Amino acid sequence: MNFRKYASLFILFIASCTVVAQEIPLDFSIGEKYNDRYKYSNLLTISNDGKGGTFLVRSYYTGVILKPKGYLIEHYDAHMQLINEYNYKLKNANLVDGYVANGQIYLIFLDYDYNALAYEYSVHRSPLSEMNFTKETLLTVQSQEVSNPLDKNYYNRNFSSGFTTSVLFNDKKNAFVISTHFKKGKTNKHFIYMFNASLQKVAEHDFSAEVEEKNYAFENVAFSKDLQEAYIIGKAYFKKKRFLAKDRRFQYELIKVSRSGAQTQTFDGPGKFSEALIPVIKDNELFCVGFYANRKDNRYNGLAYFNINMNTLEINTKKYSPFSEQFMVDKFGREEDKVIKDLVFKNVNISNDGTIHFNAEEYFITTSVQANSSGGRLKVTRYHHNDIVSAKLSADGDMLWARNINKAEVTQGDGAYASYSSYTKDGNTYFFISTAAENPQLLPGDRLLFKQGLSRNRNVFVIKLDTEGHISYKKLIDDKEARLPLMVSKPLFNTQDNQIIFYAKRGNKKQLVSVLIK
Repeated sequence: MNFRKYASLFILFIASCTVVAQEIPLDFSIGEKYNDRYKYSNLLTISNDGKGGTFLVRSYYTGVILKPKGYLIEHYDAHMQLINEYNYKLKNANLVDGYVANGQIYLIFLDYDYNALAYEYSVHRSPLSEMNFTKETLLTVQSQEVSNPLDKNYYNRNFSSGFTTSVLFNDKKNAFVISTHFKKGKTNKHFIYMFNASLQKVAEHDFSAEVEEKNYAFENVAFSKDLQEAYIIGKAYFKKKRFLAKDRRFQYELIKVSRSGAQTQTFDGPGKFSEALIPVIKDNELFCVGFYANRKDNRYNGLAYFNINMNTLEINTKKYSPFSEQFMVDKFGREEDKVIKDLVFKNVNISNDGTIHFNAEEYFITTSVQANSSGGRLKVTRYHHNDIVSAKLSADGDMLWARNINKAEVTQGDGAYASYSSYTKDGNTYFFISTAAENPQLLPGDRLLFKQGLSRNRNVFVIKLDTEGHISYKKLIDDKEARLPLMVSKPLFNTQDNQIIFYAKRGNKKQLVSVLIK
């Protein structure tokens, strides 16, 4: 082969790379870099201020032995310029979540009142124009103090502590539910409360009768358009003390809560067991979509679709779409004993033509004991964020395609830097991943593999799945352009302008990064 032929092939290769890049019409801009006085902190919530600006709330830690000392509230304008900061000094307070609505910022806390011997949900709110917080109590639950009552890990719950609670928001954060479960001796009380963003209690339901036989770990929620009904998906763990090795110890259930009471629906049938489900409402129709498993395979085997009557919870349509044999081999290999990982939903979207596109991430926790510098032993918890599974269903619930993005991430600290975020526009879904890898590997069958690199700095890749499920990607931000790592799993979505805001921080430096989907 002569030089001219080599040159022609090289030009063709460059042209093909250019075409791939043109298929992903994104632009980004990096805000000014600011000094930050708190080196150790965690991003807790990020919200729109209603004027194109951004509010951030971080918990910060100081001292020789790092201890939480308060919350830093940052306000940026639409141009990513830092307007002001407010140091909300609250020692030993536990922020659950926060949001912006009605021209105010709301911070929800869960704390223990040692005088009343009770857990208290409270809300601290302040006008956006000036940080002047007032406090009001939402709920109190009598209980002895326990370790980690707020179980944010909905996929691996501990019900033996005596008191457990969880808070679920929808994506819009215009409503939320609180679940409280207190158990001591013969006392077994479980309540579900529903609030709108103005903190009005819409509904309260005594769920205690249901928990006599099962413990519930609620995972996802959707609300009716008028915010009068909550549709909660939860994992119900049976309390039967003895199980055969092949017995299934849980099932997924849908719980509807409103002023008139509660209703429950189950999904599993012979040979079909839900592995992860999420409720979604579109034009007064309720769907539950996700994954299912065959019991003997001990892995998820396909996609599940349920069209449900919003009033009665009767299942109008039920469909199971198995993965292809090649997908199963690519995903699980030949290992017959590979266990199922928890699937955490990140995005679900119903387009105007009724097609449903959703994606989830494999997530699990491991613990180990290792020696520390003083010769003692320390328990170490690691959080694993692995493969992304993305799927598309037709308006009738049939599988159009399913794709797997291979990756493996593990963190011991702030998970905001790990995992990913996704955004759907015009039937295309864009995934944002921060990694030290220089380039992923595009495999046959529209599969993508990320191998972790060794660099301290991190690149930001965008992966595009088009309407037909074809994969393309490009490096969006090079580690030399943005020296601060992005918290890709905690973005702010501006759907009106198709803009995504990311927070970037390392040590005593911070900045915002804006991504615009054209």
